[in-house]
Amino acid sequence: MKKRKKLIILGIAVILVAAGIFFLVNGSGSNPNVSQAEPSKKNTETAEVPHKDKKTLIVYFSWSTSGNTKKMASYIQKQTKGDLLEIKPLNPYPTDYEKCGEVARVERDENARPEIADLPDSIEEYDTVFIGYPIWWHTAPMIIGTFLENYDLSGVEVYPFAQSASMDKEQFENSMKFVRKSAAGANVHDGLFTEASDRSGMLAYLKENGFVE
Repeated sequence: MKKRKKLIILGIAVILVAAGIFFLVNGSGSNPNVSQAEPSKKNTETAEVPHKDKKTLIVYFSWSTSGNTKKMASYIQKQTKGDLLEIKPLNPYPTDYEKCGEVARVERDENARPEIADLPDSIEEYDTVFIGYPIWWHTAPMIIGTFLENYDLSGVEVYPFAQSASMDKEQFENSMKFVRKSAAGANVHDGLFTEASDRSGMLAYLKENGFVE
């Protein structure tokens, strides 16, 4: 009987020792009612911004004294931190509205490609190109075609943006057809057509396309 009691006591001691070791290994003082913090997703998963590591160029042509297209380009540049490039015609357009309109209509009818002053030799360092313009005679100014056709845009992400006095969406769609044809090989995305004062609309477009969080 005494031998049996000794064995029982020994067994209890072994159990207590094992429990103590488990307690030390797994920590002490933990409150079973408080969930242990899981690794933060912010620490283990970096939020991906699609265009974070891509170099962006914002190109625009602006004729009017109001500079609406320039305003849009400047806002996009500020949000995306891209480089800004203004398209300047080698032969400036007339400053008079009606005379400029006459020149623009002839260029459209003849599918002309007006020369650009100080055109960069290459833009191959850029993965993404925003191209901005006003609507002229129901489409994009022909000088936009000059710029786009001057480069190999294969694989480049192109984002058109435009505005006009009438804000006619059908005219903008006509300009999109022109851009897609001129930017051969590029991935031309649905464009942004809004007033230059509509910053919320521009920001929403940039968020939708992954340029800002």
